[in-house]
Amino acid sequence: MRASRTQTHFDHGAALRVPPPHDAKNWRTLWMWLGEGAHLISEAGCVQVLTPEGPVIAHSGDWIVLSHSGCFHVAHAARNCDA
Repeated sequence: MRASRTQTHFDHGAALRVPPPHDAKNWRTLWMWLGEGAHLISEAGCVQVLTPEGPVIAHSGDWIVLSHSGCFHVAHAARNCDA
């Protein structure tokens, strides 16, 4: 079976989850891994990540993916909404 030319090519890489605000050890790990590609947001548990689409805010529980091409991407976790 041959792959269709319309299929999306995925650039899989590594990923880290944004830790809760009180998890200092994993925040240190995340900052070392992100390097200069991220900035702290004043809202607790958030980080702004530079992606090919522009800056994206990642909240606690979101995944930050580093692709093989060296670009960061953010996969948002499902959030509960207040009614």
